Amino acid sequence: MGATTLKDKVIVIGGGAKNLGGAMARHYAAGGARAIVIHYHGKATRTAAEETAAAVEAAGAQALLVQGDLTHVGVVTDLFDRAIQAFDHIDIAINTTGMVLKKPFAAISENDYDKMFAINAKTAFFFMQEAGKKLVDGGKLCTIVTSLLGAFTGYYAIYAGSKAPVEHFTRAAAKEFGERGISVTAVAPGPMDTPFFYGQESDDAVRYHQTAAALSPFTQTGLTEPQDIVTLVQYLVTEGWWITGQTILANGGYTTK
Repeated sequence: MGATTLKDKVIVIGGGAKNLGGAMARHYAAGGARAIVIHYHGKATRTAAEETAAAVEAAGAQALLVQGDLTHVGVVTDLFDRAIQAFDHIDIAINTTGMVLKKPFAAISENDYDKMFAINAKTAFFFMQEAGKKLVDGGKLCTIVTSLLGAFTGYYAIYAGSKAPVEHFTRAAAKEFGERGISVTAVAPGPMDTPFFYGQESDDAVRYHQTAAALSPFTQTGLTEPQDIVTLVQYLVTEGWWITGQTILANGGYTTK
């Protein structure tokens, strides 16, 4: 059931406009995908989404932009339905959406809690549910989480806590979708060299993270690079299909379980 390449695949990427999702869209288009469906949240990311779509098409793939707030289940359904309307089927679904919040435990508000769980847990659950309904037999599903799931640290209770349910969603979905040959994985990057990381961290924290991984001295930034995750996910949704129900911490030795 495992493909060896991305050739002719139709791929839906939640949060595909920029950062990690945008890097995936570009790389997978260059790798032979037939079409990339690029989800983006709203006006703030529209320009980035359009630039990514142009790069996808320049690489020889078709691009479809779909805007919407994936914390609403109807929007998730619409994303998958529009992909099928445009390209007949979906081979691979990847969800990179997420929100990070670094805040002391005592300072987290009810609104913080509700917002973070809506974006990081609810969106992930219903994206996976819809993928289970709409992927072709033998399809592939991957969700991006965080290596903080393996960390013993403060200040990230609501971020890591709202990502933690995805580990069990992944196991349950893999068990249930496996009868159709669908593999389900989660990838947990370490601190990554994107604006998503730097916006939450002080200069001192950035310097710490840049030296915290075992392999940090062998990288330009000391951090996880988006391309490290792009190629890992590509492997999981092609030759690595036999890996299912797993959360893989990909962080250069930053932390483990």
